[in-house]
Amino acid sequence: MSDQELLVSQTEGVLSITLNRPGAANAITADMREGVIAALGEAAADHSVRAVLLGANGRHFCSGADVAALGGAMHVGDGMRRIQNGAQRLISAVFDCPKPVVARVQGAAAGMGAHIAFACDMVVAAPEAAFIEVFVKRGLTVDAGGAWLLPRLVGLQKAKELIYLGDKVSAAEAKDLGLINRVVPAEELDAAALALATRLASGPTTAIAFAKRQLNRAFESDRASALLIEAMAQEMNGGASDSTEGVKAFIERREPAFKGY
Repeated sequence: MSDQELLVSQTEGVLSITLNRPGAANAITADMREGVIAALGEAAADHSVRAVLLGANGRHFCSGADVAALGGAMHVGDGMRRIQNGAQRLISAVFDCPKPVVARVQGAAAGMGAHIAFACDMVVAAPEAAFIEVFVKRGLTVDAGGAWLLPRLVGLQKAKELIYLGDKVSAAEAKDLGLINRVVPAEELDAAALALATRLASGPTTAIAFAKRQLNRAFESDRASALLIEAMAQEMNGGASDSTEGVKAFIERREPAFKGY
């Protein structure tokens, strides 16, 4: 992978991961995919990283997988292994990252590109952004975790509509549907997305990580299991420095200074 196809930098606790293939609509190659997965894995283990900002350069956010690299004859089972070891690993890496992940979407997010954004904890988009379940337009069935993500975000009936028809969803409609969080003018997008990531990074990120695990499992847990996990999270987080600081700041009527542990 060219070093310029994926840009990674860190500022004030925010790790920025930027797709940088604008000439190819930021279609993700296998090497780029592995680079994103590796960066998220390193972010999870690095205490100096407290939030992740995932973005892209150029007109498009991401057009999905680089289909030009998917040619060649395949045997039975190859397709299944390719999707499990490829797109599904990428979506899981974003969704499961213990640090809050913010997507900055400036243009079209199609197929896997849309699912990358939807797997993030929060999405900030420009009015020009659009989200497209493009699979049906190519005669393909949905992949990259879309059939799992979309019903959780918009409900079953709307998920079917999006996947079966493949219509373009504007940023404004995506916000109304609950697919994304904020729409800001294009000229303010970079600053708004970074400000949100920085705000998350300044928070009690251990507590956020516990909450993220609980929320991500909310649709798969029965009530008793969810309440048990909640109680265990309270027990573990209760000994965190940020928990002590938060209570102390409340008593002293001041803003807390969280450290992320």
